Amino acid sequence: MRHFLSLRDYTKNEILKLIDMAVSIKKEPRKLLLDKKLAMIFEKSSTRTRMAFELAISELGGKALFLSSNDLQLNRGEPVKDTARVIGSMVDFVMLRVNKHETLLEFAKYSKTPVINALSDLYHPTQVLGDLLTIKEYNKQGKIAFVGDSNNMCNSWLIAASILGFELSIAIPKGYNINNEILSFALKEAEKSGAKIEISNDKFKAISNKDVIITDTWVSMGEEDKKEQKIKDFSGFIIDKEAMSYANKNAIFMHCLPAYRGFEVSEDVFEEHSEVVFTEATNRLYVVKALLCFLSDVEC
Repeated sequence: MRHFLSLRDYTKNEILKLIDMAVSIKKEPRKLLLDKKLAMIFEKSSTRTRMAFELAISELGGKALFLSSNDLQLNRGEPVKDTARVIGSMVDFVMLRVNKHETLLEFAKYSKTPVINALSDLYHPTQVLGDLLTIKEYNKQGKIAFVGDSNNMCNSWLIAASILGFELSIAIPKGYNINNEILSFALKEAEKSGAKIEISNDKFKAISNKDVIITDTWVSMGEEDKKEQKIKDFSGFIIDKEAMSYANKNAIFMHCLPAYRGFEVSEDVFEEHSEVVFTEATNRLYVVKALLCFLSDVEC
């Protein structure tokens, strides 16, 4: 039995297979998981993640069960391992969108069915799968820049680049550091794959000669009390027309949403690249379908 807690547990060939499966199922929708059941546990609110997972399992012929943490005994102090033993014995998959990655690890340890990371503080792997599908569809090469916070999206792109072997430049403000263990893993993997990874505090350096420019919100869910300080810290890291002028001609801009215009991205850049951004958002549906089939050993 396989879980999907981060991309680091998957090989290059497996990640590429997931993308190819998503391409196939996007072209030809099929009911490949009849009567399969997916439990969806949300500690954090969601728009795209809930839509993607609920529609994915239902369009594949299965059923989704939405479980807010407020509705579960977890909210009253039941151990994660006990909840995992119960839910993991009644359904075919469990996806969790959690505050702490440790919750996923504990749940997966005791679940009898595959556990999927739909977002944690460390990783957002299904989002990066959707992004990779979008990059493939727009026929862009593996020269990517991530500008923003050293958060779960930054971590996930580090892992993806290091395993798949493409070029990734990251720009984060001074005083913001990437998780040491994740960075160490990525650099070791990059030595094997040939990936080129650069980290700086200079957004123009990161963006220069890149085909794909990615950013994320500066203030993640749960960080509302840090908003004013983070806006100050990230001053100058906006992706605007000037920043995009350093990228390669016909470079695309991507954002996992929600996007806050005037902070991490300017209104004109966002609207100019809105077709890509919303293709990226809808592609979450197809990579989730592929992932559910992959975990079920069903070919798409």
